[in-house]
Amino acid sequence: MKTTALRKADLPGHMKGYAMFRLIRKWFFICYHNKILRYVFYGGLTTLVNLVVYFLLRKLFHVPIVPANIVSVSAAILFAYYVNSRFVFETKAAGFAEHLSEFVRFVGARLSTMALEVGGVWFMAEVIHMNDYFAKVLIQFIILVLNYVFSRFLVFTKK
Repeated sequence: MKTTALRKADLPGHMKGYAMFRLIRKWFFICYHNKILRYVFYGGLTTLVNLVVYFLLRKLFHVPIVPANIVSVSAAILFAYYVNSRFVFETKAAGFAEHLSEFVRFVGARLSTMALEVGGVWFMAEVIHMNDYFAKVLIQFIILVLNYVFSRFLVFTKK
């Protein structure tokens, strides 16, 4: 007797949702076990924190470009350390001293990209006369790549 594979169209209505759930679940676990995809996801959330804080400071409180950028990047750095150490690179640091060392390396690396971001946004907005929000978004692509390289090879290294 010939058996045929059950197609999604052959499933009863209540089972189609379950099949979709299983597919989404499968892709979630594939993505979760890929360090680069996790970094892109959490990097996207970090970028969102950075942009939202910047936007709120500029629009609601009329903070100048450079101070708003420094505060927004600082907030993003703190958020990024937590999610990168816990979810992306799954730090193996044990004890306060190792965590502090890792945090100092992380902040040191992020301060270098912060200088690039603050200087780049200022240059594009004040010298080239580009919209500062557009400049902020544009420079995030460069920052995302640099931050991954620094985090992967300088901060969250295996001993």
